[in-house]
Formats: sequence, structure tokens, C-alpha cells
Amino acid sequence: MTTEKPTAESPWPVRTVARKIADWVHRLGAVWVEGQVTQISARQGNRTAFVTLRDPSADISMTVTCPTRLLSDLEQPLSDGAHIVVHARPNFYVGRGTISLRASEIRPVGVGELLARIERLRKLLAAEGLFAPERKRALPFLPRGVGLITGRASAAEHDVLANAHARWPAVQFTVLNTAVQGPAAVPQIMKALRKLDTDPEVDVIVIARGGGSVEDLLPFSDETLCRAVAAAGTPVVSAIGHEPDSPLLDHVADLRCSTPTDASKRIVPDVAAESARLGELRDRARRALRGWVDRECALLDQLRSRPVLADPKRPLERDSEQVRLCVERARRATLTVLSAEQATVSEARATLTALGPAATLDRGYAVVQFRRENGSLGVLRSVSEAPAGTGLRIRVGDGAVHAVVDDSGE
Repeated sequence: MTTEKPTAESPWPVRTVARKIADWVHRLGAVWVEGQVTQISARQGNRTAFVTLRDPSADISMTVTCPTRLLSDLEQPLSDGAHIVVHARPNFYVGRGTISLRASEIRPVGVGELLARIERLRKLLAAEGLFAPERKRALPFLPRGVGLITGRASAAEHDVLANAHARWPAVQFTVLNTAVQGPAAVPQIMKALRKLDTDPEVDVIVIARGGGSVEDLLPFSDETLCRAVAAAGTPVVSAIGHEPDSPLLDHVADLRCSTPTDASKRIVPDVAAESARLGELRDRARRALRGWVDRECALLDQLRSRPVLADPKRPLERDSEQVRLCVERARRATLTVLSAEQATVSEARATLTALGPAATLDRGYAVVQFRRENGSLGVLRSVSEAPAGTGLRIRVGDGAVHAVVDDSGE
């Protein structure tokens, strides 16, 4: 075998490339491989059996060859969908240019091991927050369209469609039939999920299946499917199995329903119940409106019955009369005060008049004044103050006269 590096001028032939690939593959040695059986070919009389082993989390398959006795020595015959662990060596067939696994030991994975693996996956997805209540979306009250992923002509399909149409006859369904168990279930369900998720007329997606064994429901605990449901933009309803069944899809979906019948009751409202509720609400609104109108009418009647509204002029007339009486009282009181004050003034004037010098002069008395040497006038009180020749001023009631003393004596 040549060891020179190939070039365009000196390329390797196909047999050389195939042999080199075979050398590399054979160096890998034996490995333990786990997968799901999708096809078994063990013909009577053949020493070699062929098993197609698929990765449940990816669309990848490999062919496993083994002696027929390995399959016949198993306690339970292998069937499609079974999970197995094989100890095998990679083998490259140069003539066909294909790679396969040559198994020397096959171990079926028991239910207990499957449940343990599902539990480990459950903890992983929960730790990532895929089960968190806050990420779950509420379903629309009345969806425009409902996507249904279920088995063909299955009881689950009939239950969902029949009960949903009985509750709301106008609901529109887009039904995609897929395998719901076995190795083809996960790829077909994921394909249908992607198609419905991109449909703008679908507001909610229902994945429905009847009950079954742990192995039958295993596709609905597939990690790839769970992550696809969690990443979907449309709310997803899980209706898998019966009440005791709880695959991981129930925890990832936005709503978990115990049965397909329960799902049909959750995705659409009951037209009869909603009509009855609307009638009840209308009656309540009618009673409330009538009660409010009656209360307001009673209040208006009460307001109209009050005197101030029954005869609005009467209070004005009463107040006007009271104002008139007050004005009259004020006028009389003012006149009384003025009369009293006038009488007081008149009395004081009479007293002043009676006590004043003018009144005394009017009675015949006179006031005699003489002129002092400095020229000022003084009241004459003694004859000694008025010697002969003294000028006098005599004041009487209606005026004054002047006189001169011609003789002074006793």
C-alpha cells in the first residue's frame, strides 16, 4: 500500500481510500452503544442478524450485525421500539463502503432503567427551568384554530374532535396524524409540531395519545421532543395517556390534561355554558340598571316633594316680608332714638337758656361794666369802683348802653 500523499496528478484509487478508512475504523476497538431498535432482520437459516439501532434524541441510525444466537438467547425477543445496550466493534465493509457495528453482546434496557433515565432527564430539564410555572403561557379563550397531533383514526383523535365540536361547533381543527409509539414517533411528532407552530391560523397545539405502557409512552419523554415543545411559539397542550400517566411532555407543555377528553374541555369554551353565563350577566345588568333607575327616581321624587322645590317663590316671599319688617323696625327704632335725642337736646337747651345770663337780662336785670385804667372792661361790683366821670357800659337783654357816672354815693 502506498504511503505517498495523493495529488491531482497521482490520486489514490478507491480501494486505497476504502482500506485506509477500514484501518482507522478497526483501530477504534469495542464500544458500548445504546439505542432504540427500529428494524430487525433475522431470517431463518442465516447465521447473521441485522438490527437497525437509532438514537432517540437525533435522527441518526446505524446498522448492527450480530450472530443470530445472540437474539435467540435473549429472555424476551427484541421488538421495534425496544431500548438496548450493545457491546460491538465498528466494522467498515470495503466492498460496499459502509460502516456498521458488529455486536458481541446485547442487553435489553429494563423498565426500571428507563424510569431511572427519565427521572435523571426530569431533574436536568427542571434545573434548566423548562418546568417553571412562570414560563407557561395561558391558552386563548377562543382560538381561531387548533392543531391536533395524534395517531391516525385513534380514540384520542375521536375524543378530542367530538367533545370539542360538541362544546363549540365552530372550532377549526388542523389534524396531523403521526406515529405515537415506536422509533418513528419522535421524528414525526417534531415535524408536525414545527409545521403547526409556523401556521398563523393555529393558536394552540394539542398532542394527544391514549394510555399505554412505559415503553409505549417513552417517545413523550424524549429530550429532543421536550426541548422542541418548550421552544415552540404556540401554546402546547399535552394530553397523553390516562390520569396516572405522566411523561415529561406533561411538565414541559403549557397545559397538562389528564386525558384527551379533558383537553377538549380546556381548549374551547362550552357554548351552552357561555350562553347561560351571558344570559345571567344580562339579567344581573338589567336588574342593576333597574335598581339604579328606581333609586334615582325616588331621589328625584323626594327632592321635588321638598317645600323649597315644590314652591320656590314662597321662601323668597317669606324672606322678602322678613326684610320689610326688619326695615320697618329699623326705621321705627331710628325715629325713636332721634326723638329721644331731640328731646334731650331741647331739654338741655332750655336748661342752658334758663341758667344763662341772657335769660336773667330778659327779666330786667343789667350788667354794668366800667373801664379800667388799662382800658379793659370789668364788672362793676361796688360804687367805690366807679367815681364820678367813670364811663360805664350797661348791658341789658336786647343790647348795651353807655353812661358816665356823675355822682357816686351810697
